[in-house]
Amino acid sequence: MSTALSEKTCSACRGGVPSLDTDEAGKLLAEVPEWQLNDDATLLSREFRFDNFRQAMTFAGQVGELAEEQGHHPVITFGWGFCRIETQTRKIHGLHENDFILAAKIDELLN
Repeated sequence: MSTALSEKTCSACRGGVPSLDTDEAGKLLAEVPEWQLNDDATLLSREFRFDNFRQAMTFAGQVGELAEEQGHHPVITFGWGFCRIETQTRKIHGLHENDFILAAKIDELLN
């Protein structure tokens, strides 16, 4: 399922830009409903499940390639049957629209 976010491209983020507040992050979360916000809306995460290690590793590699293309780099943790993705815009110590764009694009890797 394509979302408006998945059709956008991550833009370079520089410091000094305000991070999204909880309400703004919540609105964007509606476009990537499988993802979760941490309590103070500074981190976006999702855990994906797979049937084995190879599938999880392959997916982690695909996410890494996508992150390079977008110039926006999440934390990727994987092991047997799972791949966990966490993203935030480190320069602003919080969330930016880029984090949600990347999440939407990651979701499309499974389609």
